[in-house]
Amino acid sequence: MNQLLENWLPDPLLRQSVVAAIWVALIWGLVVLFRQRIFSRIEDTENRYRFRKGVTFVGYLVILIAILMAFQVRLSGLGLALGVAGAGIAFALQEVITSVAGWLAIVFGGFYQTGDRVQLGGIKGDVIDIGVLRTTLMEMGQWVDADQYNGRIVRIANSFVFKEPVFNYSADFPFIWDEIRVPIRYGSDYQETEKMLLRIADTHLKESAEIAKMTWASMVKKYMIEDAITKPMVTLMANDNWVEFTLRYTVDFKRRRVTKDTLMRALLQEVDASGGRIQMASTTIEITKFPGQGI
Repeated sequence: MNQLLENWLPDPLLRQSVVAAIWVALIWGLVVLFRQRIFSRIEDTENRYRFRKGVTFVGYLVILIAILMAFQVRLSGLGLALGVAGAGIAFALQEVITSVAGWLAIVFGGFYQTGDRVQLGGIKGDVIDIGVLRTTLMEMGQWVDADQYNGRIVRIANSFVFKEPVFNYSADFPFIWDEIRVPIRYGSDYQETEKMLLRIADTHLKESAEIAKMTWASMVKKYMIEDAITKPMVTLMANDNWVEFTLRYTVDFKRRRVTKDTLMRALLQEVDASGGRIQMASTTIEITKFPGQGI
């Protein structure tokens, strides 16, 4: 085979280029074939994603090794050439190099992984892909309320992990604390209001609170952090217009809006069924003098 290539392609560099191209085509063809045969059989989305990324990475690695082997003679002076041009290359590609370093930090440092809900560089969303240079997010917020997708896909350079804080909503503790504030009129039954809120929380949040408590216990063992209260609790504060009750609770980061909707519907039903003992308050304005009065 080598003698045949030498007869057809006497130039060593051209011959090595052809060999490298053949190896690249062969290896990549095997990667594509393997992905097509196995990919459709994996039903779980997360496993399918990880399989595709893993096979692709292995394919690139094998291709790189094949190219290095094909040009092994020509690579003898590569180290010296790169050493001379290293300063210029590092300056020109500093953002790329930082992004690659950021990718290594993300993969091995545990900043986040696919499926996590994060905020990077002021952009909030779910991580749907982690590339060598960029992280891809399905964005949330902006012109839509609460934790809902707005339809935009955002790609952020991995170098952001070294420049700005990384907010992860779902890493070691996949719950967040949320609150519902309920304005109640003065003269209502305050004790009954508190019992009502705790009853609603116990009905709809009991299972979530128990899971959050066990997860937080693992956090306490791992980090220097206090043993926080994860079960629902009610606090009270009075102001000029009403008595404000606050229901504080833990909720799965993906069910924040749905949970709040469920709690509010149950709350309104309970208030209607109280027979007037619990009355919701609203902003009131007292007019003491009309413009021009007394003229």
